[in-house]
Amino acid sequence: MKKRMISLIIVLIGIPAVILLGATVFSGVKYVYFTLIVSALSLAPFLISFEKKEHTVTYLVLIGVLTTLSVIGRLLFSVVPAFKPVSAMVVIAAMYFGPEAGFLTGALSALLSNFYFGQGPWTVFQMAAWGLIGFFSGLIAHRLKTSRIFLLLWGAVAGVAYSMLMDIWDAIFADGTVMLSRYLSFLVSSAGFTVMYALSNVVFLLVLAKPIGKMLERIQTKYGI
Repeated sequence: MKKRMISLIIVLIGIPAVILLGATVFSGVKYVYFTLIVSALSLAPFLISFEKKEHTVTYLVLIGVLTTLSVIGRLLFSVVPAFKPVSAMVVIAAMYFGPEAGFLTGALSALLSNFYFGQGPWTVFQMAAWGLIGFFSGLIAHRLKTSRIFLLLWGAVAGVAYSMLMDIWDAIFADGTVMLSRYLSFLVSSAGFTVMYALSNVVFLLVLAKPIGKMLERIQTKYGI
């Protein structure tokens, strides 16, 4: 419980504080420094919660594979705006490996795939957005695994949440300040993308959650992970 509380503080307070400071107070500082800080903080909850076991390597490899699939999926669907499997893969990772692993998968998916799509001050917002989706998915993992309808609804909610979080970046990017009216205007103007994010999550979870879940369950049973 103590470890989970520390993770919550890092994820819900530490990382957002660093991102907001980087986007407003220290907007003139090169974004790469804040990307490195957020990357380190993204690793922290996972390392804090991690307990060395007999099949540690297998566990880490599985998380690495899911992150890789997430990155490759984003690359493959790069021609279709807002229709990406990243959130779905992050949710699946969190369902079977917990909140901290879900956050790490989401953050790394954004960071690594942006070596292709382009790094910038938006990267930390994407890391936080996908990371938070993974973290909260891990907290309700049991419900997600036992109810397909709930899983699909959560996928839609995750898509809307991702779009809303990224709209914060759009609103701040204009002049480094936070204005509610500007943020609301971005919410309205990005409504089409928000719908696409939600729809893509539902589609990819519908297609991927069951086969990948069965594979992960077999591996977990075999290796006692």
